[in-house]
Amino acid sequence: MDHIVAVAVTDGMLNFELALALEVFGSPPDAVKGPWYELVVCAPRPVGSGRFLLEPDHGLERLPDADTVVVPGWADIDQPPSPELLTALRAAHEAGARVVSLCTGAFVLAAAGLLDGRRATTHWAHTADLKARHPGVDVDPDVLYVDDGRVLTSAGKAAAMDLCLHLVRQDRGSAVANAVARRLVVPPHRDGGQAQFVTTPVPAPANHPLAELLPWAMQRLDQPITVEDLARRAGMSSRHLTRHFRSVSGTTPLRWLLTQRIRRAQELLETTDDGIDAIATATGMGTATTLRRHFHRTVGVPPDTYRRTFRARAG
Repeated sequence: MDHIVAVAVTDGMLNFELALALEVFGSPPDAVKGPWYELVVCAPRPVGSGRFLLEPDHGLERLPDADTVVVPGWADIDQPPSPELLTALRAAHEAGARVVSLCTGAFVLAAAGLLDGRRATTHWAHTADLKARHPGVDVDPDVLYVDDGRVLTSAGKAAAMDLCLHLVRQDRGSAVANAVARRLVVPPHRDGGQAQFVTTPVPAPANHPLAELLPWAMQRLDQPITVEDLARRAGMSSRHLTRHFRSVSGTTPLRWLLTQRIRRAQELLETTDDGIDAIATATGMGTATTLRRHFHRTVGVPPDTYRRTFRARAG
């Protein structure tokens, strides 16, 4: 049976986040053969979303039947959500659904009481409001999204895409999530938190010192690369390189390199029969022991377990 994703829509939803959810979960990439998500739009009636009128597939009473419920951005955070929507969200959570908010949709989950005692985030411009109105929520203003098990929240706008791709990666594996990202022409994974986006445009413009350096490093993940190597390639000191890295990615050069090596290892585990030693070499980890240590610490499971899990899901 397909994984049912229900998008809970009422008057006052934001078009951008709504469209992201419909695109990611409604359209499988060409590389995916077999069943995809079963996407349904649930609303109490035809609803207006900006300039658009949306015809629902089902009423809100269908939410408890879904595996995942997505709440798009909430246009007016001063407008309380309808009791009907809040009741349906609580019922879905109690029924075992994974409940997800995009951007200011976190205010809807908070109003339903689903964020009490949990870590959560929303658009950086509204994190203070969320904390003030719902003091029982542990609001993190400096992350792109928060995965707190069955309740997940994203930061603003494009971070909604990061969370949607995270869900696909969680359900179908890194290779499938990367295929979705390629189709949508977006990065499959972004490091750092949303604080980097408050005053700094992303991605770096073509004339930025890192514009050519990052692709250069990505093509050489199988090789030992030091901060000094990166600085030399960029024509700057190591200290200046680290400052540029933090401004663009929100992390350090070595942390960024490690993340890319882990992502590459995930792809190879899913798509090849290469042994752990070969993958360690291909990702610049050196030895299987080093790969296993970093992979387990970053992903949460050993490489062999990860391969069995996502090979089975792909099958």
